[in-house]
Amino acid sequence: MLARSAQGLYWMSRYLERSEFIARLLELQTRALVDRPLAEIHFGWRRIYGSLGISPPAGDLEADHSDDYALADSYTLAGDLTFEPSNPNSMRSCFAAGRENARQMRHCISSGMWMNLNLAWLDIKNLDIQDIWAREPEAFYAGMVRTIKTFDGFAAATMYRDEGYQFLRLGAFIERIQLMTALVTTHCRVPEGAGDHEWTSLLRACQALDAFEGVHGMERKPERILALVIADPLLQGSLLGSLTSAGSCLDALGTEAGSPDTAAAARRLVGRMTARVVYDWTDSTDRLRLLDEIAREARDLHGLVTGAWFEYATGERQA
Repeated sequence: MLARSAQGLYWMSRYLERSEFIARLLELQTRALVDRPLAEIHFGWRRIYGSLGISPPAGDLEADHSDDYALADSYTLAGDLTFEPSNPNSMRSCFAAGRENARQMRHCISSGMWMNLNLAWLDIKNLDIQDIWAREPEAFYAGMVRTIKTFDGFAAATMYRDEGYQFLRLGAFIERIQLMTALVTTHCRVPEGAGDHEWTSLLRACQALDAFEGVHGMERKPERILALVIADPLLQGSLLGSLTSAGSCLDALGTEAGSPDTAAAARRLVGRMTARVVYDWTDSTDRLRLLDEIAREARDLHGLVTGAWFEYATGERQA
């Protein structure tokens, strides 16, 4: 596969994964505006911005406001995270970037995948926050999550299982690893601390609430929640599940890379990251530090994938 095509599929998947992540968190956050205390609403905004590694438009978030002020503040923050064109991490910016990569890679994806993205883009490209705020903003965000899940379903059902499919999946899993580590570490480090509702919302954000209740029942112990979303091998969306899947993609791509040595280094790195979760999570005395290290390694993994398949020196490719 041409390096340009591989890179386009990889980034298309990364952008759409990030867009879905933002939509999922904003769906939870806008639902919380209806009946949750101000402290929980404030916690949610801190968690979203911390997970994305960005600052809110007006600087630091202040917790000591009236309910009316908090609602107006939430309107501004939701607009920044959903539609703001100058924010590269807004949901629409990420979706637009994913759709543009898909447009350029139409020869690599199915017609159903393209139509799903393009129709959704036509629906949202001219919207602004006031267009969704007066109705049910949470329904809008839930619809965006369904759109991207539908795209994933089209990809799974219609794409040929060649290199292109593996690059598409690899981009999603690397993005998911970075977002998962950022979400969990931010959740645990928000100064106000997390209560029962926040831990439940973390499960919802990780799409793991039903799985948790099936395994552990209704008692929401933070230790069990973290064990599920980080180190459970049976939960596909866990950090361990994403690392295992990323390793499978790299194995499927094999040694046919522009820089085979860099590709081998990527496979070794994801193997070490997987082993750290499998063997170190339970016994670690500083789990947030462990997640920080995995997050740094995930950025290194992205660099190795880029160097192996997308931006290698021409003379590196071996016959």
